[in-house]
Amino acid sequence: MAKSTKIASLYNNVVVDIAMDTMGMRKQALVFVNTKKSAEVEAERIAKKRKLEKNSTEEYQLKILSEEILKVLSSPTKQCKRLAACVAKGTAFHHAGLAAKQRELVEGNFKKGVIRIICATPTLAAGINLPAFRVVIRDLSRFEPRRGMARIPVLEYHQMAGRAGRPDFNDEYGEAICIAQTESQKEGIIKKYIHGEPEEIYSKLAVEPVLRTYLLSLIASNFVNTIEEIMDFFGRTFYAHTFGNTGELESIIRRMLNLLASWDFIGLGNIENDFTSADELENDSSMIKATPLGKRVAQLYLDPLTAHELIKGIERSKELIIMPFTLLHLVCSALEMRPLLRAKTAEYETIQEKINLYNERMLQKEPPLYESEYEDFLNAIKTTMLLDEWIDERNEDYLLETYSATPGELKYKIDIADWLLYSCVELAKLLPHVKFVAECNKLRSRLKYGAREELLPLLKLKNIGRIRARKLFANRIKDVGDVRKADFIVLTQLIGRATAIDIKKQVGEDISKLKVKKNKRKGQISLNDYK
Repeated sequence: MAKSTKIASLYNNVVVDIAMDTMGMRKQALVFVNTKKSAEVEAERIAKKRKLEKNSTEEYQLKILSEEILKVLSSPTKQCKRLAACVAKGTAFHHAGLAAKQRELVEGNFKKGVIRIICATPTLAAGINLPAFRVVIRDLSRFEPRRGMARIPVLEYHQMAGRAGRPDFNDEYGEAICIAQTESQKEGIIKKYIHGEPEEIYSKLAVEPVLRTYLLSLIASNFVNTIEEIMDFFGRTFYAHTFGNTGELESIIRRMLNLLASWDFIGLGNIENDFTSADELENDSSMIKATPLGKRVAQLYLDPLTAHELIKGIERSKELIIMPFTLLHLVCSALEMRPLLRAKTAEYETIQEKINLYNERMLQKEPPLYESEYEDFLNAIKTTMLLDEWIDERNEDYLLETYSATPGELKYKIDIADWLLYSCVELAKLLPHVKFVAECNKLRSRLKYGAREELLPLLKLKNIGRIRARKLFANRIKDVGDVRKADFIVLTQLIGRATAIDIKKQVGEDISKLKVKKNKRKGQISLNDYK
């Protein structure tokens, strides 16, 4: 049975009122909003109103946690500092823009009860069990491309509201609170979300990239080998049940099979490794087999369309000088990299300058200006610019200010780009294209560390990242050989004693066997001074 709760209005903000009331009960709450920016703003509003008891255990715990949050990145961004300030007051924001370690700390300490309030985007509602007595759903609408502001699905409301009063945390009940500005809004919320029916569930196979990927995977694994077997398999899926029209489903699958054949990912074959053209797959009983290229695409979990575009780029690179920017643009053009950074009107001139600079060497050609794909092309260029500045050793704070790319988003883009570059390497080996393989591997290393090519020899050493590598390089220590020859005292001054000892050992030099002169000049130090 629903319980009625009266919450005092003290702070001229309903979310702050609910949060402060919840903490006054020594309970916890999740606040769901529709954007990352809103999550940060609401968390800061709550944090500013909360006063902790001086020198209390809670204040000490939160101070330690705040410092840990701040140290996650080697160079804290403004976002890191804002999160740390919120955490110091027992509240936090949570969204995809945070570093993975920061999200982990926020979630873990909410479970422990150290953090009392989390303001988050709806992604937190999926698959995470948290001890929230209250869930506040501030926004029941969000912006959607081509639709503008639209109401969230009933299923999504249920997902968020279901976070309140979890039995695993001994809550007898929980409270899910939606915020309405008027009486009519209140009635609309009750009608749609409290009494309304959830939406129908549809199979993900209805999305073409997913269907293409699964179709090639089934053939590559020899799970199905004829059109009859393919149709029988898909006819028994939830996709077929929801699709209804099996004739149209068969037409879609045949079209995809012909595409896979035209891309040389599948062929007709009756004996092992004997393939013939399969551009028109009309005989339902003919044996369909994956080519070696098709098998590798399936093993890489690539959308076949992405693989086809990557292969076109690899082939085009044989006639061009391969450059980091054009390689990055090739992978940023893939569907798997979405959502891309959105190119703003004010940025078109800067983006066009990049296009003009690399236009003749692009591995993914520029579409006509008025085609629908042109906007995606510009977005891919902007995303490429972000990664290009990262490998040029720009720090996270600069990238956040320039591209509005948070550390979490940057890490996600780097990971996807690395996977796609690895896929390029594997595909290029089969084509074959040795030079392309070498350039991709070099770029993968630069992406991992966010460093220029000149630092790669130093980055092979353990515990040497781009900041330490740049310090060494600036002092004429440019590779492993230079590290071996470098004076230990100089190394210690640059990167610290423990790291200096470690890298000396890595290059085969035992510091304990070094001779130390006892007759020092005034002001001179020896190894013994570092003990």
